[in-house]
Amino acid sequence: MKTGTYNIDLGFDQILDLVKQLPKKEKIRLSKELERGIIDAKLTSLLKAFKTDDLDQETINNEVEIVRSELYARSKAK
Repeated sequence: MKTGTYNIDLGFDQILDLVKQLPKKEKIRLSKELERGIIDAKLTSLLKAFKTDDLDQETINNEVEIVRSELYARSKAK
């Protein structure tokens, strides 16, 4: 079978009709692929939202030590 790249203009309803013709196993496979694409896009968006240059490993380590010290002091106070 010869493979290549083809561009076809299809509307949503046409694509939906084609998907409905797929066997159940292929519909499940298509669904998983679409879900994976959505999850990847959401994760990328989330990572971009939280990306910062203001936070480095030293700052994180200092904050962790502060919290550990506070927790240790509370546990000794009981």
